[in-house]
Amino acid sequence: MLVYFSVSPRTLRLAGAAVLSVAALTLAGCANQSASGSVYTYGQAQREQTVRYGTVVSVRAVVIQSAQSSGVGALAGGALGGVAASSIGGGSGQVLASIGGALLGGLAGNAIENQANKTQGLEVTVRLDNGETRVIAQANDIALSPGQRVQLISGAGPARVVPM
Repeated sequence: MLVYFSVSPRTLRLAGAAVLSVAALTLAGCANQSASGSVYTYGQAQREQTVRYGTVVSVRAVVIQSAQSSGVGALAGGALGGVAASSIGGGSGQVLASIGGALLGGLAGNAIENQANKTQGLEVTVRLDNGETRVIAQANDIALSPGQRVQLISGAGPARVVPM
């Protein structure tokens, strides 16, 4: 026995808008992560840290994946794709178009979220003045080059390499 439900396009648009709003708010909560050597969180401010001096030995480009996929992109893309495709065709063709639109939208939304969570970074190898060697990965927002004198700051959160 098949049961058909009739949902108006307006209801679908409203439901899609609600899902997108929740997804945007959830994603906004995840957007504050930073791997920058120049960004401190509120909890890291006004905390004593250890400073060691050294020389950059090497710098290598890396990609920093800032967060695992939360699924918000797939959810938002699926909702948007389903709503957009619901205006195609009629009857069972409309249902199939909505399902296809939701699947394709979900895949596209997930890919966009994964790309948005990537930051261009540097892996910096520093030989400290005491002879020890340390490697720190951080966002590529501070110019660092081999032979440059730097401070390695650590203690109240992530370690960071900054020019002197």
